[in-house]
Amino acid sequence: MKYLFRLLVVGLIIFTTSDLFAAKKNITLAGSTTVLPIAQKCAEAFMDINPKVNISVRGGGSGVGIASLTAKSIDIGMSSRPIKDKELATAKQKGVNPVGNIIALDGLAVIVHSQNPINEISIKTLKDIYTGKITNWKVIGGPDKEIVVVSRDVASGTFEVFKEKVLGGEKTKDDALMLASNKAVATTVQETPGAIGYIGLGYLSEGVKALKVEGVLPSNKTVQDGTYKLARPLYMYTNGTPKGIVKEFIDFILSPSGQKLVSETGYVPLK
Repeated sequence: MKYLFRLLVVGLIIFTTSDLFAAKKNITLAGSTTVLPIAQKCAEAFMDINPKVNISVRGGGSGVGIASLTAKSIDIGMSSRPIKDKELATAKQKGVNPVGNIIALDGLAVIVHSQNPINEISIKTLKDIYTGKITNWKVIGGPDKEIVVVSRDVASGTFEVFKEKVLGGEKTKDDALMLASNKAVATTVQETPGAIGYIGLGYLSEGVKALKVEGVLPSNKTVQDGTYKLARPLYMYTNGTPKGIVKEFIDFILSPSGQKLVSETGYVPLK
């Protein structure tokens, strides 16, 4: 009987150890739709190199990523903005220590329909459009057409950055289209001749036109050297300093191979 009991105990230990080992080979990420393409591309490459690792990536917005990390339901919260003081305090109360790992850079590209003759815009004019002071393109030298304001929703880190850098904390006009992803913004602007929107660089396509902001186009060079005024870092938040397989994955993204993939997705490598 004692022998059987010992066998059961040993079996339980082996099973538990194996289960923990298997858990360490799974990585879950959620959050920013801006960071999403980087995470997906790097996850595919990392799993090719490490076939026993399984990485699950989903979007939802930066706020969702940080909230999910706080709830301990994911390993990495993707965010296109720094964590807010309120979010940090909530996380600390729940025993979570969010650490921001910068994995790439980005610029908020201000986009219009490809046939719009406007080529550049100032931050002040952008603010006037998004707060409703300017409602027709003819006011700034464009066609006599109503401006359709397209924005990200309030759960988005992209929205938070735009609100800080362009709106100065003011509210977006009431009838603005508040969309849940970069792709939705890009598609809406592409299909709407009077529209204006903003997206991460990785979502630029021939279907829309990126405007110069304060005379500067968003590019790798202008984002890296800071001359493009709507540049920002992109984050992967972890609970404490990354460890184990999560650290290996983030280290891969920061490696020359990973940063090459960052560039291939249309975003800006750190160097």
